[in-house]
Amino acid sequence: MSAEDDTTAPTRREFLAMTGVTAGIASLGMQAWAQNAVEIDVDAITNTDHATDVLVIGGGMAGLFAAVKAHDAGAATMIVSKGRLGSSGLTPFGKGFFVFDPDTESGTIDEFVEKVSRSALGTSNPVYTRQLAEHSLDRAAELRNWGYFDQTLANRPFMTPIEERDIPLLERVHVTHLIKEDGRIAGAAGFRLDAEETVTIRAKSVILCTGAGGFKPNGFPLGDLTHDGTIMAYEIGAKVTGKEWNDGHSTRTVNPAACYDNWGDMFERIPSTNGVEVHHDLGVDINYQAYMSGNPVAGGPGSAPSDDTVEVEGGPYVPEEFQGRMQPAGDGEGGGPRSGEGGAPGGPPPGFAASSNVGGASAGMAIHKSEGLVPFDDRCASNIAGLYAAGDALGSHMAGGIYTQVGSSLAGSAVQGAIAGEAAAEYADTVETPVIRDERLGEITDEILAPLRREAGYGPAWVTQTLQGIIIPNFVLYIKKGTMMQAALAYVEELRDHHAPMLRAANMHELRLAHETRNMILSAEMKLRASLMRTESRCSHYRLDYPEVDDENWRAWINIYQGTDGAMQLEKQPFDTGPT
Repeated sequence: MSAEDDTTAPTRREFLAMTGVTAGIASLGMQAWAQNAVEIDVDAITNTDHATDVLVIGGGMAGLFAAVKAHDAGAATMIVSKGRLGSSGLTPFGKGFFVFDPDTESGTIDEFVEKVSRSALGTSNPVYTRQLAEHSLDRAAELRNWGYFDQTLANRPFMTPIEERDIPLLERVHVTHLIKEDGRIAGAAGFRLDAEETVTIRAKSVILCTGAGGFKPNGFPLGDLTHDGTIMAYEIGAKVTGKEWNDGHSTRTVNPAACYDNWGDMFERIPSTNGVEVHHDLGVDINYQAYMSGNPVAGGPGSAPSDDTVEVEGGPYVPEEFQGRMQPAGDGEGGGPRSGEGGAPGGPPPGFAASSNVGGASAGMAIHKSEGLVPFDDRCASNIAGLYAAGDALGSHMAGGIYTQVGSSLAGSAVQGAIAGEAAAEYADTVETPVIRDERLGEITDEILAPLRREAGYGPAWVTQTLQGIIIPNFVLYIKKGTMMQAALAYVEELRDHHAPMLRAANMHELRLAHETRNMILSAEMKLRASLMRTESRCSHYRLDYPEVDDENWRAWINIYQGTDGAMQLEKQPFDTGPT
């Protein structure tokens, strides 16, 4: 079969042959490799150069507040978003906003911080938990003033403060590289999704508000979150944390891949606020039940017990104080349930009703605020001078390795974005505009466009599907054991070393897919290595071969960084050594 033949669609006979197990793998591999039929003139791609004091990467809740507060602190500020402001990442999904109001809460902030820590089995960082409570009321007031709580979509309310301040906004730009010069951040580079153009931005400081990421799973609106910020920062020396934790959202067995069908009732809601409601939820108990008794299972977090539920022994540990399903506690502001995640008023979140559910809908994403760059102070700074992160891009462990507080994700992003914005502006005021060597810019441009220049290679969609088949199964990603993770890691290393360098792209859309696929491969390696290292079960990390909580050896976070030889390195950071 020639390379030209490989690019044609398979016949019915060939397609049926590909459904065989052994023959299927070989055939799919042949179909994945093909000549690159480039649709654009790569040599005609232009570059646009920008400069600013503070560059905010990401158009969600954290990015909004980072940009507003950096501007208000006197810094020239620019936002770059892979999507649309207020429609990026999980922004359309978030409807609940936590507010700690001292005038209405019966407990104190100290009590709230301590209760979160108990639920999180010590994995939470009290500094960032406290910030959430202390600043949430002010951030909610600003959002209310911009009209955020009056409509279903966030774009218009988000644009209000941006337009009032005339903050430059670049949308539909995929940032692929962070640039470091002389040991500090110097800017970023990427390309436009809708034009044949690369983009270079020189900046005194950068705030990553790029969210978390998944492996483009079905059944959840997570397709454009692919760990871009985490991987860019890792590759210039930033430390990353929290990769062993897992978000446990499920989807319905009826049309499981249809995000809107399963979550549309949530999309149609206006945002609302809620108060303290600490719990221990969105772990892997349903995944464990499915593993032990078979898929699918009835119910899910927030649902009432079903008559069809099969009781199984063992499973993830839940503190006695927090045992029992989270029950919605009535309507929140705007007529929505306090869960802030949709569903009928007073009912469970969508996807979690007493029906048959399957896991993996958010595969690859960790618990909100538990993965991302390691914070080196209480102001969202990384270990790279001038590089900050906020929201789900910062591994603040605000709520630890388990989801503990309804509405804390959006509120935490707003709070951390504001803190990072002010800190980045202050830093930018102390340094000169960075000088980026022309040679380095040329190297980066070559790296960005490499898939377009490749004469032949692997299609990014096929490599992504292969990665999903390796990493997403319940017995690999959620109900873990060393033998399976070691096997999966061998496959992921093969994708990293052989397939990622050979990714091809025919146009700007496939160029995006190629870079996203590479980022997901490295993130999968991080998740497997961190999960192998943590030889215990705690919160949303569960191992069949180490099913107990081990406080003697594992009261520590796991940080990941790139060694001098380029290899991935892991280290423990004790819980009591976070920023103060």
